[in-house]
Amino acid sequence: MIMYYVYIFQSQKDKKLYIGFTSNLKKRIRKHQAGEVTSTKTRRPLRLIFYEAF
Repeated sequence: MIMYYVYIFQSQKDKKLYIGFTSNLKKRIRKHQAGEVTSTKTRRPLRLIFYEAF
């Protein structure tokens, strides 16, 4: 069974939230933190404030 995760980041730069989902949470967090995700690249640093598995 494949698990999916919904997650919320808060930008420490502008305090805005980013909501996403993935089947590999650790990999996705690394991509966000490395600046490899276009939508959050300029909003780093990010803080994971919530996630839930389904």
